[in-house]
Amino acid sequence: MKQSKKILVIGESCRDIFNYGTCKRLCPEAPAPIFNPQNTIENGGMALNVYNNVASLSVEVDIQTNKNWADITKTRFIETSSNHMFMRVDVGDHTYTLSDIKNIKYDEYHAIIISDYNKGYISEEQIQEISLNHNRVFLDTKKILGAWCKDVHFIKINEQEYLKNKYFITENLLDKTIITLGPKGASFKNIVYPVAKVEIRDVAGAGDSFIAGLVVKYIQDENIIDAIKFANSCATRVVQKRGVSIV
Repeated sequence: MKQSKKILVIGESCRDIFNYGTCKRLCPEAPAPIFNPQNTIENGGMALNVYNNVASLSVEVDIQTNKNWADITKTRFIETSSNHMFMRVDVGDHTYTLSDIKNIKYDEYHAIIISDYNKGYISEEQIQEISLNHNRVFLDTKKILGAWCKDVHFIKINEQEYLKNKYFITENLLDKTIITLGPKGASFKNIVYPVAKVEIRDVAGAGDSFIAGLVVKYIQDENIIDAIKFANSCATRVVQKRGVSIV
């Protein structure tokens, strides 16, 4: 396999829209706040956010994602001073179609990140096929783990996802699973790697920054502990910013 430090990101994407504004009074017809918009920020979300985070760390990266990503939106309405989100409106979630992985040039990539939001873009069978064809596949998934991901190199899930998997996950899978714990850091093989205490402004996209940092650091020297610590620092940086941010 070629030793270029190039990464491929595979997964579904959307357009994240953040509407910031003020809420100073209630609607007279109903007990609902009146939102006065001030400014809007947009960016590529989900797998595109992983891609943008890898690129921000100065590593060459390609992405395979759904072509209609800009038509699939997650629109948030957020009060500016408190950063409180009143509502999120999702459009187009039902329009994801299955990806085509037949033409992946595996030998071009030092690592592959599968950013699977379980929306129907990539199947368990496809993830298994990819991990059989490449020895450095990192999986971030919303699916229930099973034998289909036994050949993945490392798996990243959050604490809530771990609790959903707790009664299904095998020892073999647990040995390669990194569990992000929010402000507590991340756990791997029953050891918790903590993070510095910071003011958290927004956790949106923190998991994307974590997996990007994890893989970028890992391909440098293949030390997973150093990679986890670096990924923690990446996630810590972005949670101090508004919206979905990059490292």
